[in-house]
Amino acid sequence: MSNHINKKNIPLDGLAGLKQNFSSDALSGFLVFLLALPLSLGIAGASDFPAIYGLITAMIGGIVVSFFAGSLLTIKGPAAGLIVIVAGSVAELGHGDSDLGWKLALGAIVVAGVVQVLFGLLKLGSLSDFFPLSAVHGMLAAIGIIIISKQLHILVGMNPVTEAGKPMVEPLELLAELKNTFANFFLHKDVAIVGLVSLAIVFGWPMLPVKALKKIPSALVVLIVAIPLTMYFGIHNVADVKNEAGEVITKGFAPLLEFKKGLFDILSVNVSFDGFSQTGTFIKFVIMFALVGSLEALLTVKAVDMLDPYKRKSNTNKDLIAVGIGNIIAGIFGGLPMISEVARSSANVSNGGKTRWANFFHGVFILLFLIFAITFSDLIPKAALAAMLIGVGWKLAHPREFGHMAKIGMDQIAVFIVTIIFTLATDLLIGIAAGIVLKLILHLSRGVSLGSLFNSKMTVHEHTVKVQGAAVFSNFIKVKNQLLKFPYTANVVLDVRECTLVDHSVIETLHHLKDDFETEGGHLVIMGIDEFTPTSKHKMSVHRKRN
Repeated sequence: MSNHINKKNIPLDGLAGLKQNFSSDALSGFLVFLLALPLSLGIAGASDFPAIYGLITAMIGGIVVSFFAGSLLTIKGPAAGLIVIVAGSVAELGHGDSDLGWKLALGAIVVAGVVQVLFGLLKLGSLSDFFPLSAVHGMLAAIGIIIISKQLHILVGMNPVTEAGKPMVEPLELLAELKNTFANFFLHKDVAIVGLVSLAIVFGWPMLPVKALKKIPSALVVLIVAIPLTMYFGIHNVADVKNEAGEVITKGFAPLLEFKKGLFDILSVNVSFDGFSQTGTFIKFVIMFALVGSLEALLTVKAVDMLDPYKRKSNTNKDLIAVGIGNIIAGIFGGLPMISEVARSSANVSNGGKTRWANFFHGVFILLFLIFAITFSDLIPKAALAAMLIGVGWKLAHPREFGHMAKIGMDQIAVFIVTIIFTLATDLLIGIAAGIVLKLILHLSRGVSLGSLFNSKMTVHEHTVKVQGAAVFSNFIKVKNQLLKFPYTANVVLDVRECTLVDHSVIETLHHLKDDFETEGGHLVIMGIDEFTPTSKHKMSVHRKRN
């Protein structure tokens, strides 16, 4: 059966698309809003930002960024994958002062947004292709583990602190502290019950046999159950106890969110660029926001393009510019960094969203909520939000990710695990760098020359692209860009007969490119791949040339 899409059926864009698809996009936008609302609050709180500013980011990502976006179905907003970086920036830039750290982190977010705009203008939308997939998955799994390591404490009403009284941010510290948290499980028994009930809903709701119920986001169900439960137990925030000099003697207990501000109070400029004085730290977080944020955004765009029933192709460079603009605006007004978020975007597709207006409507519904948000601010338990984030972390670090990598090959699981270990022990940049270095060493050990690692020898004759030496993640961007110069309706040949090795990332990229060509009625043939031997039984494993 042909995958060919009738172009006459493709939804219109712009104002014509709004008129044509108003009902489906508005409905999908509302359903995505129900998912985005609790997640945006939880992500902001976990990032050590005031919770309401997670909604500011989601609102800007919908109402503003949808007009600039190069992807039609992605939902822009705060992402769990950036929690680790945001919380780290608040802690390191603020030196223990969370309010100062938040404002200084905003400066790094704004500058990172400018960098992302430059990425797009320089047409670096293929940036994600440089990173080996096993290292990217390792980075995401490490982020999942870090999210879980922090949220498990909050789930039962605990906030672990070091002996010096400084909140823990190091993942290995947080994991080690779990034994003490669970030893004091009954210290805040009512909060723990709310947290555990919420966790049961997060994991149990998707397993329900009734399809109609499964369409309701589990995050929304958590709030519907957790808020009345919190009221039943009489859980409330306790203020700090201070002496006559104003010094805190006993730290208060705050199990509930507290916005304290309405919409018009929070839409004032909060950003500070004083972080420039901490040059090394500031630059580190600018790079991390720009690099990891762009990488996650681009990976989401690629994933959602594959889900699009109309097989439309996003303009990744334009989308990077849009995300950059969104981050500049969000940072100025106090919000978290945004990306194209995968869970909300895939929900948009499954809910029947057809154009960029679904993202716009999701932002409008966030705005409407924000207008009345102060009314709800002291009802939402942090333990419920922690349960949702544990669910997100579990998906990122699911055991099947380890099994999937092992099936592809022992080399891939090695890169995956090394990336996780270095990320947990140091930070994301060093973690993914360690994964890349190991991957390069493995390629060298398999006979790939040093010169071939970063430079592919390529010749083009009519519709045939011939590659010599090796086709690996670190040199394939040029080859891929050449292939994309041909229309998807063409019959194109990629000749790898003079290569010694084709790695996992390239094999998977070619697999998706072949699908793209076939969808439009063309063909991409990999000439000579039958002369290679896969290193495992998995079809996506590294392929080595037979002697």
